[in-house]
Amino acid sequence: MTAPAAWRPALAPAVHLRHDRVREVDLLVMPERVVVLRGTAGTVLRLCDGGRDLDTIVAELAERFPGAPVATDVPAFLDRMHEEGWIR
Repeated sequence: MTAPAAWRPALAPAVHLRHDRVREVDLLVMPERVVVLRGTAGTVLRLCDGGRDLDTIVAELAERFPGAPVATDVPAFLDRMHEEGWIR
């Protein structure tokens, strides 16, 4: 899937984003599976609330991380999350 700008990504119903305070990592918690997120993946996924469209998410992250290649990296990351079935 090539993410359309109007797409409003949200976590899939069985997927929950949690922060493990002991290990200081973000986790995707699913039935019978836990995925440890690295880097800013949790920050990106927290913006996927179904209310923000892709352009808004990219703009917010570009403001938070000036100079980072969010315009290309974030849509590609969200495409992978969608392919896994973790976001819709």
